Amino acid sequence: FEEKYIATPEDLDKLRNDGRLMFGQVPMVEIDGMELVQTRAILNYIASKHNLYGKDLKERALIDMYIEGMADLNEMIIIFPIHPPGEKEAKLALIKEKTTNRYFPAFEKVLKSHGQDYLVGNRLSRADIHLVELIYNLEEFDPSLTASFPLLKALKTRISNLPNVKKFLQPGSQRKPPMNPKSLEQAKKIFRLP
Repeated sequence: FEEKYIATPEDLDKLRNDGRLMFGQVPMVEIDGMELVQTRAILNYIASKHNLYGKDLKERALIDMYIEGMADLNEMIIIFPIHPPGEKEAKLALIKEKTTNRYFPAFEKVLKSHGQDYLVGNRLSRADIHLVELIYNLEEFDPSLTASFPLLKALKTRISNLPNVKKFLQPGSQRKPPMNPKSLEQAKKIFRLP
C-alpha cells in the first residue's frame, strides 16, 4: 500500500474542501474504487476482504468485543503524550495497572480457555493483529508487562513471525514509531490545535 501523509494544514484543507473527507476528518483510505473514512469502517472492510473478520456472525461479535476492549486501553496509550508532565507518572502507573490486572489477564484467559493459537475460531483474525500491536505499544512503556502472560507472549511471537508482519516490523518499514514531542507538535500544527 502507499501512504500519503498530510504535511501541512493546507493539505488537510484541500482534502476537506474537495469533499473527499465525508465528515471532514482523517483517516481516509482509497480502496477498490472507494474513499472510506472512519477507522472502524476501514478496518472492518480490510479485515473482511482478507478473511480476518470471522467466518460467521458469532465470530465477528467476539472479534468486535475483543477489539472494543483493546480500544479502551489503546485510548489511554494514544492520549498519554498529551498529558502535562506532572500527570504522566500517574497516568503511566494507571496504564500499567490496567494492563496487568484487567486487559492482559482477560486475553490470557481467552487463549487458555480454548487452548487454540488465536483468539477466535483458531485462525488469524484482526483481533489477534490488534492485540499484538497493543502489546508492542505497551512494551514501549515497559517491556516486562507481558512477563506473567506466556500465552500472550506466544501469540506475539506467532503473529510477529508471519512473513508480512515480520517485514512490517523491520526498521525502515511503514510501521509508525510511538508519538514523541516532535510528532505531537507536528500534528498540532496540521490540525491547528493549541
